[in-house]
Amino acid sequence: MSFSTPDPLRTLLLDDIRGAQKMLSGVARATAMEGSRYLSHLVGSPVHLKCENLQRTGSFKLRGAYVRIAGLSPEQRAAGVVAASAGNHAQGVALASTLLGVRSTVFMPLGAPLPKVAATREYGAEVRLHGQVVDETLAAAEEYADTTGAAFIHPFDHPDIVAGQGTLGLEILEQCPEVRTIVVGVGGGGLAAGIAIAVKALRPDVRIIGVQAANAACYPPSLAAGRPVSIDTAQTMADGIKVGRPGDVPFAVIDQLLDGVVTVSEDELSSALLLCLERAKMVVEPAGASPVAALLSKPDTFEGPVVAVLSGGNVDPLLMQRILRHGMAAAGRYLSLRLRLTDRPGALATLLGALSVVDVNVLDVGHVRTDPRLGLTEAEVELHLETKGPEHCSEIGAVLREAGYTVLP
Repeated sequence: MSFSTPDPLRTLLLDDIRGAQKMLSGVARATAMEGSRYLSHLVGSPVHLKCENLQRTGSFKLRGAYVRIAGLSPEQRAAGVVAASAGNHAQGVALASTLLGVRSTVFMPLGAPLPKVAATREYGAEVRLHGQVVDETLAAAEEYADTTGAAFIHPFDHPDIVAGQGTLGLEILEQCPEVRTIVVGVGGGGLAAGIAIAVKALRPDVRIIGVQAANAACYPPSLAAGRPVSIDTAQTMADGIKVGRPGDVPFAVIDQLLDGVVTVSEDELSSALLLCLERAKMVVEPAGASPVAALLSKPDTFEGPVVAVLSGGNVDPLLMQRILRHGMAAAGRYLSLRLRLTDRPGALATLLGALSVVDVNVLDVGHVRTDPRLGLTEAEVELHLETKGPEHCSEIGAVLREAGYTVLP
């Protein structure tokens, strides 16, 4: 590594976060906080959404990146900065560097979404695509830092980064002084650690709950072990919180100050994203929707008023399309079926007629007549249906069975 991590207990203080807040004045927006009637009814007390998805660059990452780069010496600034990221951190570093007049190079994976690559370039960074996974991209960025002398800007494991993210905690207390619980997504831990320092120093009675994707939850085993431990991360749609090991700096804070870390499933994440879009009119990425997923999963465990941090809104349109379909399926509002029928004139029309009596919207029909798996007189049909909920899905299945159709697994 091209940097050494300072002692977190020596540097991470409320005064540092207040100083970061002054530094960010005119740079980062004080993002809006909106009430959610649906979630308030579900939880049984007021729920507010801290809309950091509306921050410049589309996420909270600008806060920490700006504070970190602003703290560099003139000599370090002259050598430029380098970062590795698949999206949000990349854009935060790019804009922060441009605002401060510092040259930036950002390494991104070869498969990074094109809108995020384009946005990072437009914010002023030189983008270098390298590696199939983030670990390879990170190694390339660290090698570049060692070779050129550029300052490596870690996405979460530095006190200045944590102090910058902590300014969001001060905003929450200013906008919702009656808050009792703050729910925030956790990846490496920089945002949760910053919020915890700021909030616990001023309001130690406020509970702070972190949320991780169940398929990429490095904090529960690390907290159990009392030290950061590495895990093999599985696939998750919440790439913004897909981290294999907690940062040393944020872990030291989270271990002491957070009141708990919970996990959410992929179905819960997609349902939360769909709810944010439909009910709150907010475009939120899966990682940003993770606090809402936690509220949906266990609504009776959060004392209100609750503030759920929507940490980012940078979601690739193609991924959004897949997630929304997944969310609709999880909510019982989208159903995909395969079944076989006799290959004769009118057979498909008869099937669709049977479905018409249950008032289902047929989105797409796939009709296969030539396949080695099929008999000479068979055809296979794949149906994509827009439904009205789990009870409607059950009704559709019952109608098809009564009509003599067998749904394939």
